[in-house]
Formats: sequence, C-alpha cells, structure tokens
Amino acid sequence: MPDTARGLQRVEQIMGMPIIIDVRDPEIGPEVLDRAFDWFRFVDHTFSTYKADSEISRLNRGELSLAGAHPHVRAVLARCEELREETGGYFDVRAASMNGQATASRPFIDPSGLVKGWSVDQAGALLDRAGARNYYINAGGDIRIRGYSAGLTTAWRIGIQHPYLRDRIAAVVVASDLAIATSGAYERGQHIIDPHTGQPPSGVLSVTIVGPDLATADAYATAAFAMGRNGPPWTTRLDGYEAMTILDDDTVLYTPAFPNA
Repeated sequence: MPDTARGLQRVEQIMGMPIIIDVRDPEIGPEVLDRAFDWFRFVDHTFSTYKADSEISRLNRGELSLAGAHPHVRAVLARCEELREETGGYFDVRAASMNGQATASRPFIDPSGLVKGWSVDQAGALLDRAGARNYYINAGGDIRIRGYSAGLTTAWRIGIQHPYLRDRIAAVVVASDLAIATSGAYERGQHIIDPHTGQPPSGVLSVTIVGPDLATADAYATAAFAMGRNGPPWTTRLDGYEAMTILDDDTVLYTPAFPNA
C-alpha cells in the first residue's frame, strides 16, 4: 500500500509464493510496481511446470522446440547448462527426470531453481530503470536489496530463518546492495536431490549464498545443498559469493566474508 513517508510496499501471490516489493523512494509511483508484478506474472505463465500452456510444459511434452521458444526461455536454459558444468552437475534442471515424468528420449526439465532468482534480478533492473535506488524484493525467501531502508545511513537488515525452528533467526545479514538465496528443506520438505544419486542429501539443513547476482546465488545454494557435507568446502572456492551452511548437528559454517551482523 502507498506510504508517502516511506515509498511503496506491495505483496502479491504469484508463482505459488508471496512476492514482496518494498520501495523506499517516495518519488516512485505505483505504476512501477504494476510493471514489476506484471513481469512476475509473465514469468509464471512462461516458466511454470504446473501450467499446461507454459513454454516449459510445452517443451517437456515435445510440443515446442527450443528454437521456437521465447528468447528468455532459451537464455535461462543456456545459463542453467553453464551452471550445471560449473557445479559439477549438482545444479541440474534435468534432475526432475528422476521423478518419473521423463522418457528415455525426452528428459523432464525444471528450471525453477534458477528462474526465481533470475526473475527477481530482472524485476530489480526494472526498478533501477524507473529510478528506484532503495528497495527490497523478496520472492519466497530469495531476496534482492539495494540502497538503504531509511535515509542514507541505515542499511537493510535481513533475517535468515532457521531451517526448522520457525521462531529462530539463524543469521542477520546487513548490506546495502546484495542478493540472498537460501536452499533447504523448510516448509517444502526434501525437494532438492543429489542428481548423481537421485537421493536427498544428508548432513545439511540449509545453505545461504550471498553475492551480486540472485540467479547465480540461487543456483549455487541449490548445488551446495545437494552436495550435503561436501558443500561447505566447495562454497569456500566461489568467486564473489559467500556462504552460510547449517549442518544437521546445528553447526553453522561461514565463509570468511559472509556479512553476518
């Protein structure tokens, strides 16, 4: 709802999750948020694996060729392939083939592990072009922050929920320009599998990755979680991204520059 002292805040349910946009620039009008939420609806219609007429569903049924797909679809799937190679196969949109929806000639693809963060990055770019300099976007726990929450001195403070203690914050991230992605069981249960074994990983409860690009952070968090206890050593080698991993014995591991308050 509009707030002339703080700017604008709006929440809508899209892609099966609440999406929050909080803009602290008072000169930004509601039409900018209209465009941002229209973008998220376009992403849902195009990439959903639950909508029968989405391009991803049509690709999976063989009714649409990749060459005939929307340029955004081709770009996202190309980036997914780059990340599959970069993560040693632990981020793999074809891992969903293990759920019985695939055939030998047509693997089932689900790029949701990249699309959510990518769509937030694009929404942030939309806000940037409109002149916003201080905002927060949260799509189901994947977060992009820019600027300040108040004035020119108060950075955003983002609490990372503990994976199974709902009333406990595992960490507080303080920053003024950052992407934050977390993968874990949470409410959805064990929805991430190790693509190499087809089984859920063991030994880890959640992985939070922070860095400049939310799509990449989201994919890295998924991959590191899929690695189980092999994830923390891998995250120490990431260039430009930092990690917090919570193990199943409640040990919390941080890479050296993780911005924990």
